[in-house]
Amino acid sequence: MILSMTGYGKAETTFRGKKLICEIRSLNSKSMDLSVRLASQLRAHELDIRMIITQRLERGKVDLAISEENTLSQGEGQSSVTPVNWQAAKEYASQYKAQMGVSEMPAEVMAAILRFPDVLKVQEDTSDLTDEEWSSVQAMLNKAIDAFVAFRSQEGLSLQNMFTEKLDGIADLLVQVEPFEKGRVAKIKERLEANLAQLSAQTQAEIDRNRLEQEMIYYLEKLDITEEKVRLTNHIKYFRETMAGEGSGVGKKLGFIAQEMGREINTLGSKSNQSEMQIIVVKMKDILEQIKEQVLNVL
Repeated sequence: MILSMTGYGKAETTFRGKKLICEIRSLNSKSMDLSVRLASQLRAHELDIRMIITQRLERGKVDLAISEENTLSQGEGQSSVTPVNWQAAKEYASQYKAQMGVSEMPAEVMAAILRFPDVLKVQEDTSDLTDEEWSSVQAMLNKAIDAFVAFRSQEGLSLQNMFTEKLDGIADLLVQVEPFEKGRVAKIKERLEANLAQLSAQTQAEIDRNRLEQEMIYYLEKLDITEEKVRLTNHIKYFRETMAGEGSGVGKKLGFIAQEMGREINTLGSKSNQSEMQIIVVKMKDILEQIKEQVLNVL
């Protein structure tokens, strides 16, 4: 079954008194285009995390984010209020007094100092992870990837159902060509004979009938669409078989098959000298364009 390149997965774990949240999103891309945003304590393991993602997700424009959220309440010994860097606040206050030549700090100035980014900046935890902590992070990451792959499978099933419907549409239209094709050659031959009949008796007497028959056969063979119909039918069959297969690169194969289908449909159009057949060909092209658009989303 095919997989979509569009996906989403999420997992969580508790880590050093905080909740780690892992989210993975992806869109279609010709190769692996990975963007990673990590909590500070995981940055030392970024290469390991990238390797895990690359090995399991193959390709796509992937966005991985692992963020932290405080889970400790005040009763557990940690306040939910953002800690203040009082040393930095005092330094700012001291500089203000010295520059302004005052001994007391105005309340509004102190309030402004307490909103400075480095005064309210939380100290990042950059200590090394223990083996147990790293195992916990890996388990969370793989759980998010599992959810992500399940999402891709679900989206892939929807794509496969859509492709099946569109292929059935093209096959049905191909069948509709047959009634027009049967009488088409006879009509063309009649029209050529009628045009010849309008020539003068002397001109008709000078025509080499054997050569004329050969040229007519050659001309009618060039308008025959049997080969195009057979090849298009085979391409539709191969498209279905490829969708049912396993392994990577299915999306690229389907793209190539869709291109070949387009060539056969275009040739049908160039050989169709009846308006009814040309209308059918236009409908085929419309369906094929819808297939090509969605093939780009297949892994």
